[in-house]
Amino acid sequence: MSRKGAWGRGTLVALLIALAWLVVGGLAGPYTGRLSEVATNDNAAFLPTDAEATRAQDLSELFVDQLTTPALIVYERTSGITDADRQQIAADTAEIAELPGVVGPLPPPVPSADGQAVQVIVPVDDEQGEEIANVVAELRGVVGADRDGLTINVTGPAGLLADLIDVFSAIDGRLLLVTLCVVLLILLVVYRSPVLWIFPLLAAGMSFSLATAIVYRLAEADVLTLDGQAQGILTVLVFGAGTDYALLLVARYREELHRHDRPASAMLAAWRGSAPAIAASAGTTIASLLCLLLSSLTSNQALGPVAAIGIGATLLVMLTLLPALLVLGGRRAFWPRQPRLDHAEPQTEHGVWGRVARFVARRHRSVWLVTAFALAALTLGLTQLGATTLGESDLFTERTDSVAGQEAIARHYPAGTGSPAVIFTRQETAEQVAAVAQETPGVVAVRPVTDRPGAGPGSGSEDDSEMIEPPRVVDGIVQLEATLADAPDSDGAEETIRELRVAVHAVPAADAVVGGVTAINIDTADASTRDRNVIIPVVLSVIAVILALLLRALLAPLLLVATVLLSYGATLGLCALIFKYLFDFPGVDASFPLFAFVFLVALGIDYNIFLMSRIRQESVKRGTRSGVLYGLVVTGGVITSAGVVLAATFSALAVLPLVVLIELGVAVAVGVLIDTIIVRSLLVPALAYDIGSKIWWPSRLARVGGEREARDAG
Repeated sequence: MSRKGAWGRGTLVALLIALAWLVVGGLAGPYTGRLSEVATNDNAAFLPTDAEATRAQDLSELFVDQLTTPALIVYERTSGITDADRQQIAADTAEIAELPGVVGPLPPPVPSADGQAVQVIVPVDDEQGEEIANVVAELRGVVGADRDGLTINVTGPAGLLADLIDVFSAIDGRLLLVTLCVVLLILLVVYRSPVLWIFPLLAAGMSFSLATAIVYRLAEADVLTLDGQAQGILTVLVFGAGTDYALLLVARYREELHRHDRPASAMLAAWRGSAPAIAASAGTTIASLLCLLLSSLTSNQALGPVAAIGIGATLLVMLTLLPALLVLGGRRAFWPRQPRLDHAEPQTEHGVWGRVARFVARRHRSVWLVTAFALAALTLGLTQLGATTLGESDLFTERTDSVAGQEAIARHYPAGTGSPAVIFTRQETAEQVAAVAQETPGVVAVRPVTDRPGAGPGSGSEDDSEMIEPPRVVDGIVQLEATLADAPDSDGAEETIRELRVAVHAVPAADAVVGGVTAINIDTADASTRDRNVIIPVVLSVIAVILALLLRALLAPLLLVATVLLSYGATLGLCALIFKYLFDFPGVDASFPLFAFVFLVALGIDYNIFLMSRIRQESVKRGTRSGVLYGLVVTGGVITSAGVVLAATFSALAVLPLVVLIELGVAVAVGVLIDTIIVRSLLVPALAYDIGSKIWWPSRLARVGGEREARDAG
């Protein structure tokens, strides 16, 4: 076939692939920006089925005709509530009782003992979070803004949930826009071309549309559960990982354009050279994320598949659509620095990475010893990591309406008012359990749930007549409410619940179960600790196996896993100092160590895969030590750029005023930069150079390389 015909065939194949993806984009595009419609943000929905708080949640359904989530409206006047205030509160209460989604009759308003506050508890129909948020928005519309010194806040579980949903609603808009701008800016700087950035960004956008459509359909069909945290991570993960894969492929394509006259031939060579490393990188990330299916928390179980779908969609697009677009663009896509057909090899003698390679060769042992020691020293910062449970007032970086309301409650009421602990026990032991609970330090009052209208969970009623009314009995079970002295999200409340559980469990034949908001937080934290202990070793094992298959060696994968673990410890240590002394965060969320590990290890190992796979290719031709230096030079720029892109995209999570996402974004950004600049650029090359061909043990390359090194030394 003529050269012109071959050229046309390659272009035709690329055009057909691009058109096929255009059809896919047309089908998937409408789902972009709609994930909030199928997201769930109720903590209780993510608990393990065998958790005590979950059992309490199930038992609570027996005692109500309709499940509700309480919203607490707090009216506060520091000079004392006036008669005019009481009239306004009564008018507000009457209007609120008629709102759709509010379950009446409302309990009577509860004045504080100091006369400076009044609390109104509003049971909200316990439907999907979005419906609760709409009801809370109407409540805030009814009570309005502060009035002549009377401050008004809507808080409680429903108020907090509404504020969380408001934050997560920015993911589909603000976060996506910031991520796109960050990726665009970095691509312009890296490529220094007004054209080339279009192709990676188009491919990343297609990856996001495809992933969004798949996740939407699966969440809509209840195959997986999606929350706002997973939604935000999906956005930055797809664009960050997609741009990384694009950078690697484009860099290899640029190399091959110097050796092939036809773009299609250059792309085929580039694809063959880079696709195994990209696929191994994506496979490692997907396998690590799917290990979250071993979690006992439904939220973690959902995050794994959601993120894995994002990586899978990205891999598919970057190995099909992106090559087609680049072939169609040809050399003109690189304008004004178009690569020419000159058969030139990449320059390894000059430039920053040439100097780094020579430094590593001269001081290899000192380099890896010093860098390893420095990373180990950073792990000492773990002692400053702080608490692993963030309270309600600690979740946001801004002072939301729900946080202000909770602070007002703490000033004028027992802080646990409105979010009591709930205790379920057998009817025969109810009085004994109530007495034991009342004696528990940190418990202010214990009351049974009765059949009297307006009484019951979260009523907050101070009417002593409730004490003499018989408790409501369902299937031989009685429900008690325990008002706590501390705020439900505080360390003091958690300690009280742990002691309360020990006390009531000790009552013979009571079969007592303790639940409520604080109990949910405790069981979630305990499940996170268990998940961390189970999942981390599994992830390390999976990664080691994948690396062994890719590198066809055992020693190299073990060393790489060790360097990534060292990098993870150093990252957490450094982040602990940043969170405490720079951001003034009170601690980290219970899920943070596990999420940080999964993402840092899964993504951090990518750069070692990119580097070591190229080093192995070059070691076959040049010998291990020469291959290390050559691989470091030719991959240095692209891997560093990829690391900066991923760090920047995860940093975009900082636009959301939610502490847990900011912490995760900062941790991944810091960890990726440590992996890119220190581990991949210095530690791993210096260690591999020092060990030499033995690093490929027990493969044949170790023996052949050893013989070559012996001859060179002779």
